[in-house]
Amino acid sequence: LQNEDNLTEKQKDSYNLVYVLFFLMGIGSLLPWNFFITAKDYWIYKLSNSSSYSKEGEPTLCLSFSRLSPKLRVLSSLWVIFLVFVVTTVLVKVDVSNCQTEFFVGTLVSVAVVSGASNIFSGSMFGLSAYKLRFRVTALALGQAMGGTLSSLASIVNLAAVQDVTTSALFYFLTADVFILLCIFSYLLLKFLCLFSCNHFIKIISCFRFLKNGGGAANVVPPLQPIIKKAWVLGLSVFYVFFISISVFPAVSSGIQSVNVDSGSPWTTTYFVPITSFFLYNFADFCGRQATMWVQVPGPTSRFLPALVLCRSVMVPLLMFCNFQPRDHLHTVLFARDVYPVVFNCLLGLSNGYLGTLPMIYGPKVVPRELAEATGVVMSFFLTLGLAVGSKVHLVFRGVITASM
Repeated sequence: LQNEDNLTEKQKDSYNLVYVLFFLMGIGSLLPWNFFITAKDYWIYKLSNSSSYSKEGEPTLCLSFSRLSPKLRVLSSLWVIFLVFVVTTVLVKVDVSNCQTEFFVGTLVSVAVVSGASNIFSGSMFGLSAYKLRFRVTALALGQAMGGTLSSLASIVNLAAVQDVTTSALFYFLTADVFILLCIFSYLLLKFLCLFSCNHFIKIISCFRFLKNGGGAANVVPPLQPIIKKAWVLGLSVFYVFFISISVFPAVSSGIQSVNVDSGSPWTTTYFVPITSFFLYNFADFCGRQATMWVQVPGPTSRFLPALVLCRSVMVPLLMFCNFQPRDHLHTVLFARDVYPVVFNCLLGLSNGYLGTLPMIYGPKVVPRELAEATGVVMSFFLTLGLAVGSKVHLVFRGVITASM
């Protein structure tokens, strides 16, 4: 039945418009966050007199409002993100040298708000995409990876084309503003598509049947127990994949310098970290997610899937023993060549994309159809939880190497 649904909808979406729209909204769900974490030089410049501020860890909020309608959740979160980025863009050219503490606090609040709104947006979209087809989930996942790739590419282009830090940041954040508006337009367009409307009609019928067969009229929020019972291994797999990734990216990976940094060449000084840490990781992440379109092994019930997820733990020591600088505690550098962080970041991104997307695809398929949307939201929660825990643990890993946080 699932294969028939896939075939039917692909035939209706012959121009791939739905796929493209979900892909664009996938970009928008993580692009703002990636723009925040890759604008490292801008934050250092703005907080030049308070270096401890500029290196604080980024907070991540876990927010989910299941009782609100998907339309309200999606549009409200997008407008919140857009307004925060408009303010951030305006402040680029404002001199904050006399109020850096206030600017720092405001930035932390902005990051927290954007993080929370992005989680609401991505959770809602994963819920909608998970209801019927795997190719929608894949489109969202690919879009998220492309968001990271675009933000890192924009950072590199700005470094090459614009010498002034504030001018570079201005174009950088304006790009984010445009993409957020594009996401709002994409969602509104999606609502008008007949295909999307038909899917919601089918969902209403399915929920009606669920209530008629014993779900109960008061059971407005889908029950978590059957979802957790069927998908807990997949949920924990998603959690651990993103926990490991965010534990070392970008906190550890962005601190790895070229072993030839003293040569003074543009590659070893200006472009090494943006390319090896951010661009290669995000591009490999995109490739890993794209691979799930063609190959989906191990299966949803295979023990090899959680085993492979656990094997990613080795990425932590591999990156920690690269040429991370400064090294105040862990002085040993085992991988003292520039090729190592290139390979390790590619492996980190590739495995994150592939092993992180498979459970997101499998989760809604192992539960009854009427619980598929709720399962998509639950899987998104596990993903967000992994990001939240990893964003705290990265301080421990950095602390093992250096006294500079």
